Amino acid sequence: MSHSYSCNLVHCVFSTKNRVDLIPAKIREKLFAYMVGIAKNLQIEILAIGGTANHVHILMGLPANRTISDTVRSLKANSSRWMREQEREFQWQEGAGSFSVSPSQAEIVKAYIRNQGEHHKKRSFEEEFVALLQKSGVQFDRKYVFG
Repeated sequence: MSHSYSCNLVHCVFSTKNRVDLIPAKIREKLFAYMVGIAKNLQIEILAIGGTANHVHILMGLPANRTISDTVRSLKANSSRWMREQEREFQWQEGAGSFSVSPSQAEIVKAYIRNQGEHHKKRSFEEEFVALLQKSGVQFDRKYVFG
């Protein structure tokens, strides 16, 4: 469609199944690079990616012709396959958190994603995820958030 423009920045968060530490530090950066490659093949720009041994944060520019759910499904399926080739058993959790980001806040979110190691010295993934839901105004029932 000519003369159509969009800016859809999305902060996605998802963890390993049962939030088990399945992403060893020795391959974490390789996993992130692989996920950037997956996104590039989907014509999706990754603005920042980071995480810890049990979860990943991604700030992406989502084209108007892509859905969040299809994008996250592709990222998780392909990276999961790659992780199983590198390590042992590996699975991502079902679902993900997806939060819209204003362009004026993109640099703050990028810094937040890059500093995951520091953030998680003070709070767990579960605490962080619930805080993201609350800050974003997402309605949820705590007993169903983590399955």
